[in-house]
Amino acid sequence: MKLGNTSKGRSPLTPLATAIALALTAPMTFAEDETSTEEEIEKIVVVGKTTNTVITPEELEKYQANDLADIFRSVPSVSVGGSLGVAQKVYIRGLEDTQLNVTVDGAPQTSTLFHHIGRVSVDPELLKEIEIQAGAGEATAGSGAIGGAIRFKTKSINDVLDIDEEFGAKIKAGYFSNEGYQVSGSVFGRINDDWGVIGSYMSIDRENMEDGEGNEISGSDPEQSLGFVKVSGDISESQSLSFSYETRKEEGDFVQRPNWPESSWNPLYPLTIERETFVLNHNYSVNNYLNLETAIYNTEASVSQDGKWGIYRGAVSSTGFDIRNTSAIGMHTLTYGVEYRDDEVKSGAPGDVGAKEEGTVTGLYLQNHWQVNDALLLSFGVRYDEYELEQVTYNANTDSDGVSPNLGLQYSLNENWILNIGYAEAMRGKEVGDSFTIENGESTLAPNLKAEEVNNTELGLTYQVENLHLVASVYQSEINNVIQDKIAAGSYYENVGTFETTGFELKASYWLDNLRFDVSYTNSDPELNGNTVEGYEANGLANARGDTWGLNVNYLFSDTIEMGWNYSYVQDLSNIEVFHRMVDIGWSEETTEVDKPSYQVHDVYVQWQPNDNVSVNLSVQNLLDEHYIDHSSVADYNGVPGWEGVSGIYEAGRDVRISLTYNF
Repeated sequence: MKLGNTSKGRSPLTPLATAIALALTAPMTFAEDETSTEEEIEKIVVVGKTTNTVITPEELEKYQANDLADIFRSVPSVSVGGSLGVAQKVYIRGLEDTQLNVTVDGAPQTSTLFHHIGRVSVDPELLKEIEIQAGAGEATAGSGAIGGAIRFKTKSINDVLDIDEEFGAKIKAGYFSNEGYQVSGSVFGRINDDWGVIGSYMSIDRENMEDGEGNEISGSDPEQSLGFVKVSGDISESQSLSFSYETRKEEGDFVQRPNWPESSWNPLYPLTIERETFVLNHNYSVNNYLNLETAIYNTEASVSQDGKWGIYRGAVSSTGFDIRNTSAIGMHTLTYGVEYRDDEVKSGAPGDVGAKEEGTVTGLYLQNHWQVNDALLLSFGVRYDEYELEQVTYNANTDSDGVSPNLGLQYSLNENWILNIGYAEAMRGKEVGDSFTIENGESTLAPNLKAEEVNNTELGLTYQVENLHLVASVYQSEINNVIQDKIAAGSYYENVGTFETTGFELKASYWLDNLRFDVSYTNSDPELNGNTVEGYEANGLANARGDTWGLNVNYLFSDTIEMGWNYSYVQDLSNIEVFHRMVDIGWSEETTEVDKPSYQVHDVYVQWQPNDNVSVNLSVQNLLDEHYIDHSSVADYNGVPGWEGVSGIYEAGRDVRISLTYNF
């Protein structure tokens, strides 16, 4: 089993060696303050704890986040490729978001409309927080979380109004030099002492962006709009309820394959993407034994493109629920529940269902956190998942089920050092495919198609003393029976082998008075059957990225002015051997090599809040106009004869953003 990679762009240290070295050379553990409140019980996580992250809205506002790349800019284990909002895909440790359990207020963002666009979209303005779980983890992570989980949580009335306030409003206007503007408005008020409502609308209009060399990026001038309404309140002292509705639309002239540049065979066509999500959340908390949480949801998403073959339309719908209860019994905190999801995907010309798939997922889970003593917290759990899929159009079906256990511990070695060890398994059966692929004429399933099964092992060390916080994490994950589409001569889903990724993360934080430094270094080595993966051939699975260095500096200049600088450097990946899959299916006679050059990006911001009502933000993204393709996008294949035009899109060059926010 390969634990390191000494090729250019990779550290020669193996993850295991790094962890051992840190354990031996460091003085002895910071005992984290584990919360005991019922409100925060669900956040207790042992498996993968040291690499999990929470993002707050304050962080997003400083750099004026307006897409996924902005949201995850400072999270070491997460990267975003695709350049354009519609084409952006999220990766955790190199695994694409199709391998993750991604939810908004508990509603999963499932399936893919088109494999050349992303499947995750959210407005940063609405978010209360974002929880990121890297790697397969505890039983509560949700079905299909073989690569981890991302949980977006939207704001409720108590997040925007103080308890003694009855009404408020927020108006925001922003300008991007590269290139466009954003306007948004929100109103929020209390219906009575127990109930309140939030209403929000946002619109973004852009012209084509320019890359770091001043070249226009075709198809980067969409119009976006988003509406959001959330009603929430208390039914009684022990019960709360919320209902939210979100609708978003993005339209414009995009290239036929939006994650590649415009070319003679990849021209511009009108494209529209729409999504509607309804979520009902209910909480019932009576005592230590009954703390019930219920999420019921329905999501409808569609894509429409007037392209080479006429008007194409794809649609995905998901309906389901998650019901869980948390019981505190002595030194044990038990979380257990059931979840169910019904998915449908269809495609074809308007009024004509060209292809259709239906699938269901059912899960049962139990997770226990046992505080053995002041120093030792044990976590162990298990979940059972059952998958059923029917390719209605092609009269094919498959089903699978399996049990996924996990075990972890958190041990305080002393008052400064803490050790985390975790092991988790997860499985995922074949789910509904993307709407474009299922209409590819001959969609079929391999006989005896097996479910994907992952095992994930992690070791973490945390050290804190006064103003210094250090974290070192090492992990190894293996997915067996990887399912991929054969892509040649119609769609054919089969098990293609084993995906393995090993890596480590190092993070350090230091703060002094009004100054804070955060430094990170991440290494990840994703491979399929022993070969480094690349985003073109491994589309829907994973993408390799060079070792990444990060530095974030924040300085509170005064009570009203804050400024910051975010720097990232991605080392090059040279001589990546590709076309292994192409050789297997007969699309190429031999493998070839591509490179991913290194790059470095600087972002800065200044935030001025003269009073509680007014906020002025100035930020500059890509300050030095770096000209680069993000490693989490498709590599540049233009140097490969016959593959000209296959490439990721260059990221936007310097973008000066200024916004004015007024709160009533």
